[in-house]
Formats: sequence, structure tokens, C-alpha cells
Amino acid sequence: MVASPVRDAEFTEYVTAKALWLRKVAFLLCGDWHAADDLVQNAITKLYTKWHHASKAQNIDGYARTILVNTFLAEQRSPWTRWVVLRNAQDQLAVREGDIDAALDLRVALAALPSRQRATVVLRYFCDLSVDETAQTMGCSSGNVKSQTARGITTLRRLLQSSYAASPEEYKA
Repeated sequence: MVASPVRDAEFTEYVTAKALWLRKVAFLLCGDWHAADDLVQNAITKLYTKWHHASKAQNIDGYARTILVNTFLAEQRSPWTRWVVLRNAQDQLAVREGDIDAALDLRVALAALPSRQRATVVLRYFCDLSVDETAQTMGCSSGNVKSQTARGITTLRRLLQSSYAASPEEYKA
């Protein structure tokens, strides 16, 4: 594979246009902006090496999203993530609009999910993918996506309910 100015320009244009979107998806997957930046960088590097295939794909966003999710899941399986934690679990998160407390509670609950459940919930509800599209992105069956999503939603409800029950006065406004 030889780099060409045209190929590099196409890749740069695509990544420039989609970088914020990829970062948001990565943040929802890993729950930390610094880790999300690292995840996006790893995914973009992999995308660059596969750009000759990706640029011919019918859905380049889907191709990039698949690389991002697979990179995230591979990193979760790696012993490196269990031994080296370079981020503070209590990082302050910025929310532009809406109920800040609810958004923070949701992000904390989302971060508590196992990685595959988190990936299915993010793909289904943030990326708005169908069950089949999520299964294709994650390389698993539709039934697996359905069960992981159901378990993830159940866990989120339980975590958010216990968060609300612990301090209901904060939610009365």
C-alpha cells in the first residue's frame, strides 16, 4: 500500500468531518474523555491502514464505527487495561444542555456496564442502529445484541433507580 496525495486528502477530509462524532461515540463507550481520545486515535490509525477498502464501502461511517467498537472491545479484553489505569474515575464531565445531574447519573451508570453491554446500548440508542446493524458492527448474532441490550437496559434502570432512591431530594425541583 503506497500513500498517495489524493488518498491522504480524502482520508483527512473524512476524519476532519467525523472526528467529533467518533469522539462522542468513543466517550460513551469508555466513559472518559482522555481514553476516548486515545480510542479514536487508535481507530483512526486502523481506518487509515484500511482506507482503500473503507473508501469503497457503501457506508463509510458504519465501517469507521465498526473499527471504533472493535478497537474498544479488544482493549477491554487486553490485560493492559486491567493493569494500567491512567485516568481519574471522578473526572468532571461537561454537559451543554438539559438536566446535568441526570446526564451525569446516566454516564456513571453507563460506565458501570460491562463493555459488550455498553457497546450495544451506545450503538442502539446513541448511534440509532437497528439490531441487525448493531450485530453486524459487533460481529455477533442479532439474538446476542437483543440479550446484551436487554441486560444493559435492565442494569441501567436498576443503577439509576438506586441513584434516585439514595437522594430523592436532589430530584425534586
